[in-house]
Amino acid sequence: MTVRELQDAIIKEKKERGICILAHAYQRHDIWEVADFIGDSFGLSQEAAKVPQDKVIMCGVRFMAETVKTLSPQKTVYLANGTAGCPMAEQLDPEMLSALKKEYPDHTVVAYINTTAELKTQCDVCVTSSSAVKIIRNIDNDKILFVPDCNLGDWIAKQVPEKKLQLIHGGCPTHLRFTLRDIEAARAAHPGAQILMHPESRPEIVAEADFVGSTTEIMSYAKKSEGKEFVIATENSIVEHLQFDCPDKSFYALSKDCVCHNMQATTLVDVYRTVMGIGGEEIIMSDELITSSRRCIDEMLRLGR
Repeated sequence: MTVRELQDAIIKEKKERGICILAHAYQRHDIWEVADFIGDSFGLSQEAAKVPQDKVIMCGVRFMAETVKTLSPQKTVYLANGTAGCPMAEQLDPEMLSALKKEYPDHTVVAYINTTAELKTQCDVCVTSSSAVKIIRNIDNDKILFVPDCNLGDWIAKQVPEKKLQLIHGGCPTHLRFTLRDIEAARAAHPGAQILMHPESRPEIVAEADFVGSTTEIMSYAKKSEGKEFVIATENSIVEHLQFDCPDKSFYALSKDCVCHNMQATTLVDVYRTVMGIGGEEIIMSDELITSSRRCIDEMLRLGR
């Protein structure tokens, strides 16, 4: 089958079988074209909770599918490629966090959304990269234990100096690939371009950016900006997506090595096989896990209001 034939078959079958397809922004463009919703992980989970379809396919990584199931426990949720995990989400387990909580007993535990459902059960509040500053400002406690990404935590701490953030060693191995040499090379090759960066990058790299924000915020900024050239400092798929969306502008990857192999594990054939009921992995979570992991998400929504 050709790409177009696969896409046509997926679109036909998802309508007939009552399936909603979610695609994270880091997915490939051929998957974007068959998705019902595209965006950041938590936003996709919220959209899935609103749709009438009772089956949902997540084209992304495992913690994202878990969040979909947490917000829509009555729906059948599939991860299109069961091997797609998140190294950051897997860096900290409940036992390790329990030990940290004993070390910092008077701290409010804030978890980045990029964490497993099991870890969320031990956290007080959850945040996304776009909501973190606002949420942490609204927490009554001045002492925050932030897990697991120390780079995102550093970026937040600089914007919320009135809070004391205790950070632990952890982060996204994909964004850690950026170097100051990459910045220097980009400035030399594209002197008029703005550098748009995700806050999961190291502090010294973030300090060199012209704009810092979540994946969705980066894309929105590039589309709305009057600028014509941009260096994209996040997963390289975003360069291609922006090229499709804004063919009158030029987009360059800060590093050709900024590729998330977990995000790129999902193929269009994986999506096709999941839609046909012969592939993918159903996300199974106990009622207790769903209830416990949802508390910190509900607290994020409360503080975000």
